[in-house]
Amino acid sequence: AVFSGLALLLVAVTWAIYQRSKARRVARARYFSEVAALFEAPLNAVAATGFPRLSGKINGTLFDLQVVPDTLTFRKLPALWLLVTLPEPLPLRATLDMLMRPMGTEPFTNHSKLPQQIATPAGFPPDCVIRTDDPQALPDAALVARHVAGLNPDRLKEVVISPKGLRIVWLIEEADRTRYLLFRDAEMGATPLPRATLLPLIGALRDLQADLTAELAKE
Repeated sequence: AVFSGLALLLVAVTWAIYQRSKARRVARARYFSEVAALFEAPLNAVAATGFPRLSGKINGTLFDLQVVPDTLTFRKLPALWLLVTLPEPLPLRATLDMLMRPMGTEPFTNHSKLPQQIATPAGFPPDCVIRTDDPQALPDAALVARHVAGLNPDRLKEVVISPKGLRIVWLIEEADRTRYLLFRDAEMGATPLPRATLLPLIGALRDLQADLTAELAKE
């Protein structure tokens, strides 16, 4: 009877784990379900994490969305990062990568691979680090600072300006502190990305692209 009871318990636990894993896969695959209609002829893919990747044009401008879970950050809660990329070439010769509060373990950035760190220009957040591959060919610092100032510094993680395009990395979610500390439960992304979160980031990248293009045309 004891062995029978243990077998039933094992079956129940295994079934519960399976159901939870299935629900997680379904939730992650639907993460962009509320914003997909914004895209013209969207292209969809699924990353190894189970989260989708979505690319397509919004009002004629190409955008790419990725989600990166970060569960390896030392002494911080696991986080879910949204990468919003505008992959259209700019007439630049250098890359500017501004990373907020760098830990050295960020899984989504090539910040540390850029060869030179520069002093933080006026108007930039004091807790950012800026690296580049050519300090003499960077876009106007005051112009970039104006755009950075319009973004929530608590959510903003990275701004990349490069010849290949633009990117904003945004903190979408952190793991529930209690569940993580007690059970090491780092589940995130159960709720689809709201349009109200994405649209300001799309607008910020489009505005930055327009101002950079106008400024570079003067040179």
